[in-house]
Amino acid sequence: MGTSNEPFVTFSEVQKTYDGETLVVKNLNLTIQHGEFLTLLGPSGSGKTTTLMMLAGFEVPTHGRIEMDGVAINNVAPHKRNIGMVFQNYALFPHMTVEENLAFPLQVRKISRSEVTSKVERALEMVQMPEMRKRRPAQLSGGQQQRVALARALVFDPKLVLMDEPLGALDKQLREHMQIEIKHIHERLGVTIVYVTHDQSEALTMSDRVAVFNDGVIQQLAKPSDLYERPENSFVAQFIGENNRLSGRITALNGGACAVEIGSQGETAKGEVKATPISVKDIGSQTTLSLRPERVRINPEGGIYANQFDAEVQELIYLGDHTRCRVSVLGNSNFIIKVPNAEGVPSLTPGQTVRVGWKPEDCRALDAF
Repeated sequence: MGTSNEPFVTFSEVQKTYDGETLVVKNLNLTIQHGEFLTLLGPSGSGKTTTLMMLAGFEVPTHGRIEMDGVAINNVAPHKRNIGMVFQNYALFPHMTVEENLAFPLQVRKISRSEVTSKVERALEMVQMPEMRKRRPAQLSGGQQQRVALARALVFDPKLVLMDEPLGALDKQLREHMQIEIKHIHERLGVTIVYVTHDQSEALTMSDRVAVFNDGVIQQLAKPSDLYERPENSFVAQFIGENNRLSGRITALNGGACAVEIGSQGETAKGEVKATPISVKDIGSQTTLSLRPERVRINPEGGIYANQFDAEVQELIYLGDHTRCRVSVLGNSNFIIKVPNAEGVPSLTPGQTVRVGWKPEDCRALDAF
């Protein structure tokens, strides 16, 4: 990460509409630090790509101000922003060799021939492809093409690199390998990267911080671990990782603890759960509880689990390191528990009644969803 305390990029009250009526991005306020790896994460149509395109200069904000190093760039042409871009489709020139593709952005900038040669050499080493310099894109695999696209975005030493779903066309194993590779390149170079994806595991793997978008608004901006462990609303809890939801009504509220009656909205109550209030109103208001599957225990021992209920096993799926157990509890027949296989596969069968338990601090009371 950079040492400057001043933000590198700032969005101030930025809005974007294409038809003059519907805001695709709504009053966006966002600061990006020097050397940061920031991911814009969200479903299709959430505003993340439009935000990236405004930063690149391919879209102009309808309202608000975007600054880079304290200078407004709203009306600065894309090629004058000193920004590297990596797209999902790579956008390599098919008639050029790898080294010619890398040399192109340097030649456009009127850099001397000797400096072009040294910068291309350094970029090829960076992505571990010096032996591929004479090949054309059609002679490369998808992963190799993506490496060349990354090297081309970095070869002219940009202040900022923008990546729009760059790994979307790769298979799962190669995509995961490239995630780590990009992360390591970022750590070595310290360049600022803004990355767009709809893949939450990709965002958690690579980022210093993640901005979760929905409906043109950042729902939460935080470190990956905070997004997963401490979601601030039901959308983030549901979008990031696997999540169990229980709906109910607040029956008691006392500082850092609350009680929630489950299934109380026009139906017979199924039970009362002790939880941690995060985004709740008063007693009597509706809430949605968020609980991660790995925080639930089957047949817990001792009294450390304040929440304990009978559940019926519905389905078991063996996934190597853990068994995914779907149970019916408190009226929810799609309640998931991840049971570790570290000490052997659990001896459970569908139809079996078990006791399940979890701690109040692992159960977050959020807005009704």
